[in-house]
Amino acid sequence: MEYSGGIQASLSGRYATALFELARDGEKLDKVGASLATLKQALADSADLKNLVTSPLVSRANAGKAVAALAKPLKLDPLTANFLGVLAQNRRLGALNAIIRDFNTLSARHRGETSAQVITAHPLDKSQLAALTVRLKSIVGSEVAVDATVDPNILGGLIVRLGSRQIDGSIRTKLNALATAMKG
Repeated sequence: MEYSGGIQASLSGRYATALFELARDGEKLDKVGASLATLKQALADSADLKNLVTSPLVSRANAGKAVAALAKPLKLDPLTANFLGVLAQNRRLGALNAIIRDFNTLSARHRGETSAQVITAHPLDKSQLAALTVRLKSIVGSEVAVDATVDPNILGGLIVRLGSRQIDGSIRTKLNALATAMKG
């Protein structure tokens, strides 16, 4: 069954699809998904790790050594650790966040869920995330896998992306609309 739904058109999508297919065929989707969630959190928490994956000054060899060294303390499964090595070798670590997002979308589709990307100014607690998931499920009519990220630039509120639909309730957008209205 085809799960990519157009994701393969992007660089991150091609890498995510390759990892997804390897994990699916090896019956390791849950392990890889958990490792990628850990990696995503580590990227959000560590400025040094973020610099490692985005810096063009880090050589392929050094990037490969660094991600290999990260695998053990982060308790990444072997498939994910090897995949990071491939990304380092191909100088594609900068696409890691997008690859994780695309992998999560593919995994959600595989489970029969709709994937929703939610951007908030501050982290959501478990009760807020649960309430949001229930509300999105009632809108979509099926199970929803929520991928929550934090972007302080939206100032407040949230932005929800469900496939090609976007619901923008951010304060930044409201302020921009007010400024445009005031200009006449």
